[in-house]
Amino acid sequence: MLRSGNCSISLVRRVGVRRLTLSTTLYEHKHNVYPAQKLRMDDLNKNVLKAKYAVRGSIPLRAEELKLYLEAGQKLPFDTVINANIGNPQQLKQKPLTFYRQVLSILQYPELLESGSNIFKKDAIERARKLLKEIGSVGSYSSSQGIPAIRKTVANFITKRDDGEISTPNDIFLTAGASSAVDYLLSILCKNEKSGVLIPIPQYPLYTATLALNNAHALPYYLDESKGWSTDINEIEEVINDSLDKGIKPTALVIINPGNPTGSILSVESMEKIIEVAATHGIVIIADEVYQENVFNNAKFHSMKKVLRNLQKAFPGEYDTVQLASLHSTSKGVSGECGQRGGYMELTGFNPEIKQVILKLCSISLCPVVTGQALVDLMVSPPQKGDESYEQDQLERSTILNDLSNRAILLWEAFNSMEGVSCQKPEGAMYLFPKIDLPFKVLQKSQELDITPDEFYCKALLEATGICTVPGSGFGQQPGTYHLRTTFLAPGTEWIDRWNKFHAEFYDKYRD
Repeated sequence: MLRSGNCSISLVRRVGVRRLTLSTTLYEHKHNVYPAQKLRMDDLNKNVLKAKYAVRGSIPLRAEELKLYLEAGQKLPFDTVINANIGNPQQLKQKPLTFYRQVLSILQYPELLESGSNIFKKDAIERARKLLKEIGSVGSYSSSQGIPAIRKTVANFITKRDDGEISTPNDIFLTAGASSAVDYLLSILCKNEKSGVLIPIPQYPLYTATLALNNAHALPYYLDESKGWSTDINEIEEVINDSLDKGIKPTALVIINPGNPTGSILSVESMEKIIEVAATHGIVIIADEVYQENVFNNAKFHSMKKVLRNLQKAFPGEYDTVQLASLHSTSKGVSGECGQRGGYMELTGFNPEIKQVILKLCSISLCPVVTGQALVDLMVSPPQKGDESYEQDQLERSTILNDLSNRAILLWEAFNSMEGVSCQKPEGAMYLFPKIDLPFKVLQKSQELDITPDEFYCKALLEATGICTVPGSGFGQQPGTYHLRTTFLAPGTEWIDRWNKFHAEFYDKYRD
């Protein structure tokens, strides 16, 4: 039955004694609301549109296009694209650790326990049996906080790393890499648009992007490049006081140690001052320590938790209110298992009810990737002396670290030999963040193209050499300075020679 006016249509179909009625309302064409329009940008969440993530921004997207051109047989000035824009070790030919992959193979296909005894080392088989008993099938959900036995292994690792400072499994949350831990923390700490989080500049753009999604303020504090990217506690205090004057409440302070993108390592003295600021203002410390294995050139990593515990012992009662979240990941170090999404977060000094809120967020995602959880177990408890896999595992680890250290120094030396380039000597992580004094003609040209000068340089570098990097503007930098971030993960040195040649030609072309 069709009636004009309300334009309702009833469709009746007899199915035995059951009747199904479908009613719908049609809008008149004269109102111009039928048919409906497609989504437009104005219809979307503005916080999502504000979020930026330079590590996979316009230049990496262009690099992917160039890869497709090469695969299609098109001629370019280079034969390969070097993805130096992101810390993705296995993409750049870092070999997975044998022990990891043997254990994971059995976890994925337990029948190998019967047929693979001649392939796998005995300790790999024993570890796989142990994990299968604790996990069950890796295709099943685990508890949202993570598999209890693996959290216990992580707690034991932290206790040993920090010279006996006790860690407990209840404080450990297994996560899908460190990124999900950052998401959980900033979600609960960014109460409203008046919340702010102190982040180091330069920073890893995960933090600014996540703050944008939460409609909160990034409160930048600048690292001192002239002093090896050290922190300035007086500036941090100024940032806090200035934000309070503007009605913005700083709820957390992020440190990245070893530094991304700087490659620097914080001193114990700097960490103590940060803890003192946190205690004074009631600010949560988020310690991003995912590169703690990537340390070289006689540098030494100190965990923020160990420094906090030492202060609590030295000054009883003064630092008991400090709340610290420490992050680690299987994506970095010598593991390089980025795609497996394993990581953990340790919470120190948080009230139980706050932990329950974080657990609720974890529960919404059901659980971290179970094979990623297993990799966390392998990362924090590798083969020990006397185990069948020990010597091979140690050789593989030392080879990876030595190669990284050697390439870091070669690239650092290359940068400091280039005209207009200066670079701090790396101590850890996987990156260099050289400063480039660009010629005035480059500044003019980039202004014409409406891009930043460092993006102009990185784009020219990519188009000429196939080397993909990230402009310093994607990480933050002192106004009037220009940088870029590059990994030193790519094997060999030919690509460094390519860069040297490009840079000389670029400066000749745009020389003032």
